[in-house]
Amino acid sequence: MSHLQPSWLDAWRFAAEAHNAQKVPDADLPYLHHLGRVAFIVLEANQSEPIPEIDLAISCAILHDCIEDQNVAHSDLEERFGTAIADGVLALSKDTRIPKSEAMADSLERIRKQPLSVWCVKLADRISNLQKPPAHWSPEKCLAYRTEAQQILDALGSANQRLASWLLSSVENYILNAQPITGQQVNKPDRK
Repeated sequence: MSHLQPSWLDAWRFAAEAHNAQKVPDADLPYLHHLGRVAFIVLEANQSEPIPEIDLAISCAILHDCIEDQNVAHSDLEERFGTAIADGVLALSKDTRIPKSEAMADSLERIRKQPLSVWCVKLADRISNLQKPPAHWSPEKCLAYRTEAQQILDALGSANQRLASWLLSSVENYILNAQPITGQQVNKPDRK
């Protein structure tokens, strides 16, 4: 079992300050809810299949949206948390200077150059995000998001079998939680 590390608490405080005003989309929850969920998913997976460099994984999970969402500088993360964490967070951040249609492929390419623990954070992030989609999303956007999740699974799933199977299940169930793609009612399977 992983033990609470002082570095995780430092990352948590930093993330709380960086994301202070940010809310989870379509929810009245502080963004820390998402960051904590990603970290907990990583910790749960670690119980089933140990993740190498779990401290790196948890720190990156907590900080993974600081650069992309809050414009925190890589150099600030590097100074405070070290090069490995700063580089992991940077790889997990989409590059806004390239076309949106190429951003995920670019990010996945950069993530694949990182330790497997960073791969696990991306898998956990998408698991966390594959909940009920925002009400304003079109059926086409929901389908595109699901397709992108499959792309993530295909590129990074070999990092951890527990996270890969969890993401696969999330991908398979995502459309069930989304607005119907065909305009017909999609029924959820009975869970007994």
